[in-house]
Amino acid sequence: MDHRSLPRRRGEALNRAIFEAVLALVEEDGYAGLTMERVAARARTGKASLYRRWDGVPALAMDAVRDAMPGPGAIPDRGSLREDALAVLGLAAEQLRGPVGAALRGVLGEALRDPDPDRIAALSRGSALAMMRTVAERAAARGECPASCLTETRLEAGPAVMRQRFLLGAGGLDAAFLEAIVDEVVVPLLTRP
Repeated sequence: MDHRSLPRRRGEALNRAIFEAVLALVEEDGYAGLTMERVAARARTGKASLYRRWDGVPALAMDAVRDAMPGPGAIPDRGSLREDALAVLGLAAEQLRGPVGAALRGVLGEALRDPDPDRIAALSRGSALAMMRTVAERAAARGECPASCLTETRLEAGPAVMRQRFLLGAGGLDAAFLEAIVDEVVVPLLTRP
């Protein structure tokens, strides 16, 4: 069916259809099979709509990944830095086990071939950092950690360890591993000046 005969979607409705198409295609055929043409057909829109928003598959896939990941507001305040950090890593791990993870692996693999790897690296900064910032700021307000410890490097360390294990496929993202990250990396870095 010609996409021009369908009701015109714009804004959030169109983005939602595009992002759903990206993740569905990645789940079906992997990141390597993802093309702007296939996304446009699946989302029932024109390629021009895609190219007006994204310069190619990596940028589109990263926006789909970011859209699928929970934001800072998704983490309920559980009363402690440890429990909140476990919730953040648990939500991120859950997403990484599905098409979101496959898309992320594909995009980061492209970073190795991109003449401007910083461009792809900038795209890949996920919502885990924003969620960790929210959790750490809550902990600082409760007096669990000094505000001076809330540096970007410290906040990014836990999600980076998880992402490294995920990307290299060197073991699962099970509860024991997530607890080790929180107990051995996140809590010590954010509570000790």
